[in-house]
Amino acid sequence: MNHDAESDESDSGLDPEEARTLAMKVLYDRLAERAHSRADLERALAKRRVPAEIAAAVLDRFEAAGFVDDAAFARSWVEGRQRGKGLASRALAMELRQKGVDDEIAREALAEIDPEAERQAAHRLVQAKLRTMRGLDDQVRTRRLVGMLARKGYPPGLAFEVVRSELGAEPEPLDSL
Repeated sequence: MNHDAESDESDSGLDPEEARTLAMKVLYDRLAERAHSRADLERALAKRRVPAEIAAAVLDRFEAAGFVDDAAFARSWVEGRQRGKGLASRALAMELRQKGVDDEIAREALAEIDPEAERQAAHRLVQAKLRTMRGLDDQVRTRRLVGMLARKGYPPGLAFEVVRSELGAEPEPLDSL
């Protein structure tokens, strides 16, 4: 037995075949739920103490078979999170980075976002939130609505523009807020 195999066993307590079987089970279980980035899956395997060399080999096989595809994952993630949560490009970029998606792949997925769709999503978010803000003065509503949009990754200029539009207010100088 070579030294690498011995270190695999001592690191995880599993022989290489058990580690491969465990890795495949973890991947099948995770991918049955939803798509994941390769980095997410690597973290899941590390958490289960699958040796890195075995994890990489199994992930390579899954990637070659098309089950692990960071570009497809990024496109799907961006579409779903923009539609479901109304997140803007900046917030989506941060989430993709946290998921371990390569910056270039993330940029390509984010480039597919239609700026007008992003603007409309901001309007929908503000309209929904306004329903819960009756009785508050415009300054408080503006501050809270702009803050909500900022947390969802919208740039300040767009956030103020959308909020003013939805409140039907005349544009005010930023100093007054």
